Amino acid sequence: MTMTTSTPSPATTAPGRVAGGSLGGAFNGSVFTRTLWDNRRSLLVWAVAAGLLALVYASFYPQVSADSMANVPEAMRGFGFEDTSTAAGYLRGAVFGLLVPLLVTFYGAATGARTISTDEESGYLDLLLAHPISRTRLLLHRYAALAAGAILIAAAVFAAMLAVRNSADLDSIAVSGFAAQTLNVALLGLLFGAVATGIGAAFGRSRGAVFGSTAGLGVLAYALHGLAPQIGAEWLRYLTPYHYYIDHQPLINGVNGGDIAVLASCATVAVAAGVWRLNQRDLRR
Repeated sequence: MTMTTSTPSPATTAPGRVAGGSLGGAFNGSVFTRTLWDNRRSLLVWAVAAGLLALVYASFYPQVSADSMANVPEAMRGFGFEDTSTAAGYLRGAVFGLLVPLLVTFYGAATGARTISTDEESGYLDLLLAHPISRTRLLLHRYAALAAGAILIAAAVFAAMLAVRNSADLDSIAVSGFAAQTLNVALLGLLFGAVATGIGAAFGRSRGAVFGSTAGLGVLAYALHGLAPQIGAEWLRYLTPYHYYIDHQPLINGVNGGDIAVLASCATVAVAAGVWRLNQRDLRR
């Protein structure tokens, strides 16, 4: 009687990382498309959550009374609640100044933490790089998939705004204004995704550590942006990405090229630093 011994497939060795049961399946196409496919469910959840939150809170605008500003705490004025009596003012505070930026910040931190850190932490990164793929290509393709998710989230928010634009009395805001603001939503996600990607690639920390440090930086920057006027140091806002995300009021004024340049440049620098450091590191340590 002949006895056979089965050899564990890579899918068994690294569960959930390779669909189809073979490591080679990870390269049936680009790393970008494979990453998108593997993360399709989580990306859909992020997009649907952002779209629903934006839609629900935007729908509340007709119930906002003319004297609603009297009920807004003074400490919240710096977070975009300077004027809730107009459609643009209300959305700037309740939707684009509070819920959406925090959600997209956490998206960037969570997704960027998976770009390199998860595979390195599990030991799967060595298996990937044993194939004909460079560290640079791997990181850039993974980050491109993150960028596609950020664009999807922004598109969901944009669609939600258009869906309730007339019924929620938001038609005083031009479609181009919504487009400009949601473009900044995507860029904010790209920036924090780049920071998380760069930290993970540069230091080889665990996924939890990368997420925690990036999300912590995001929350700290958000708090600094909101509280700076309260402490008489409004200049500190220029040090945070949230200033370039919303302070020039894209809902009213449209696209601001300077803001886009700052957000995109910071994201590029963070990713480039991560690529450089990843190529210098000894991944076996």
